Amino acid sequence: MRVLLLGSGGREHALAWKIAQSSILEALFIAPGNAGTRNHGQNVSIQTTDFKAIGEFVLAEKIDMVVVGPEDPLVLGIHDYFLADAQLSKVGVIGPQKEGAQLEGSKDFAKEFMMRHNIPTAKYGTFTKDTLDAGLAFLGKMKAPYVLKADGLAAGKGVLILNDLAEAKKELTNMLKGKFGQASEKVVVEQFLKGIECSVFVITDGDSYKLLPEAKDYKRIGEGDTGLNTGGMGAVSPVPFADAGFMEKVKNQVIIPTIKGLKSEGIPYKGFVFFGLISVKGEPYVIEYNCRMGDPETEVVIPRLKSDLLDLFEGVQSNTLSERDVQFDDRCAATVMMVSGGYPDEYENGKQIYGLNAIANSMVFHAGTKADGPAVISAGGRVLAVTSFGKNLESALEKSYESIQHIEFDKANYRKDIGFDVVE
Repeated sequence: MRVLLLGSGGREHALAWKIAQSSILEALFIAPGNAGTRNHGQNVSIQTTDFKAIGEFVLAEKIDMVVVGPEDPLVLGIHDYFLADAQLSKVGVIGPQKEGAQLEGSKDFAKEFMMRHNIPTAKYGTFTKDTLDAGLAFLGKMKAPYVLKADGLAAGKGVLILNDLAEAKKELTNMLKGKFGQASEKVVVEQFLKGIECSVFVITDGDSYKLLPEAKDYKRIGEGDTGLNTGGMGAVSPVPFADAGFMEKVKNQVIIPTIKGLKSEGIPYKGFVFFGLISVKGEPYVIEYNCRMGDPETEVVIPRLKSDLLDLFEGVQSNTLSERDVQFDDRCAATVMMVSGGYPDEYENGKQIYGLNAIANSMVFHAGTKADGPAVISAGGRVLAVTSFGKNLESALEKSYESIQHIEFDKANYRKDIGFDVVE
């Protein structure tokens, strides 16, 4: 099978690493890829939203399957673009069509979907510029903290959690007046849920699904979950509180109603569904859907998958996923992100990275790097994800932190407490 993987982050490096192990792989191309993905296939200089160039490459290279890593091309309709072309429509695309991708592309769409299918989620209201007064009144009836979410994709920056009512009203006004551009033309105001979060992933062909290992990520830049939000500073899998009883509730109250709900509404869905969950006194509530794998969760979930990932993708493509086998590695996995100094505020790129060849006990997935001849250079806020296995989370984390000591680049930063809230 000839495969094109779209994306350039840690998620895509982990997917490339896993796809490259498949017995049914003939050739793997990654567009645009990074300095790490070149070790598993051929990087191609095409952007993930340049559908025309992607289509031309797919036909020229006789690609059998396109695996879409990030959300932007899915929300913009890359799957629909392929289906609308006589030649491209024969190529499998792993990732939902535009309508299904609205689960991530529109917070309001996702909330309405959950309400229709009785999927547990926080109480909410959706407001536009024209209903601003109603939004301000809605806030006035709620208790702090106040959760404001831009309806559309805002590069991970569109969620505000505020403790002061006056500030919440001011921010709602700012958002509806264009603070996040088009993304906040609608704003979802939501009840704050107090609990502990985790991420659950399934892959589906639209009829059946397979559950992948769950994970927990750490979004804040500072120790103890303080400071600014980031794309994710680390992750662990499995999640100790997500025991068999909790996961049974997740399956029956969240996963099955989602897959059945999509089918009953005639929304075709082939790809990953990411459920951002919060456990409130042992009960699962959905905070958000994503229409792709999370990052950095992919860097702990995919290494724990023992099955052939390309075989699962083939099952999605041919609607035979129910016949495929999914096995997990029983070991724990932990990933720690090394980021550029200053991230998530201003930071500098172009720092040479040393010590990657000295790593023996961990996997290093590249998140923001580029190749300069044999040298590896930083090219993003989040630079490397250092993932390790262990008999428990403590030993997995210990290995990742030990490996980090061998890697150097100017002003490198990382959190020293990943897993702090779930490790005994």
